[in-house]
Amino acid sequence: HKGLIVVDASTISPEGSREIGAALEAAGIRYLDAPCTGSKVGAENATLTFMIGGDRAVFEQIKPVLEIVGKQFFFCGGPGLGLQAKLTQNLMLANMMQAFNEGIVLAVKGGVDPDVMFQVLDNSAAKSGLVSGKAPAIFKRDFTTNFATKWMHKDVSMALDSGRSLGVPLPMTAVTQQMYQAALSAGDADADFCSTVKTMERLSGVEVKGSK
Repeated sequence: HKGLIVVDASTISPEGSREIGAALEAAGIRYLDAPCTGSKVGAENATLTFMIGGDRAVFEQIKPVLEIVGKQFFFCGGPGLGLQAKLTQNLMLANMMQAFNEGIVLAVKGGVDPDVMFQVLDNSAAKSGLVSGKAPAIFKRDFTTNFATKWMHKDVSMALDSGRSLGVPLPMTAVTQQMYQAALSAGDADADFCSTVKTMERLSGVEVKGSK
């Protein structure tokens, strides 16, 4: 009905979101794209981060509702720009995960203890919140899902689509997308996206497992 405000927190394409927004606006309904990040833990602890696209005044009006589950809010601009920011973030996370997978498999194959390698990374310029969060789980072989491989593959694929539409080459992301596709093909679609390390392990004939 007219006057309704729709807030879409899913991660879809910016172009598709703008089409939805235009259709709703024609019906007198206001619309925001508001993808979030923080995974399962962030949702359970009400610490999600939201990236907002649309009308700032509408965002300010509905912000108290989002504050029920969110802690940080970034207004990114007009329609679709919250999603543009979210795809950028997930593009970087996916590539960082792939870089860690390659590095840790190389180190273990070469004879370095994975726990030692993690300490090196965690005390150098290569330190990463993603690695700090995912490495211990990998070493325990715990691939309990916080964010599934299939969803990261979807987001990386949409980032590539965005790159094509904007004329931005994304060569590293293209390789990462194919490695995630290999993980899906191997049956790891529903596991956490850190399980993509298994793709590198299968190719290299080694398993990354901590001693603790």
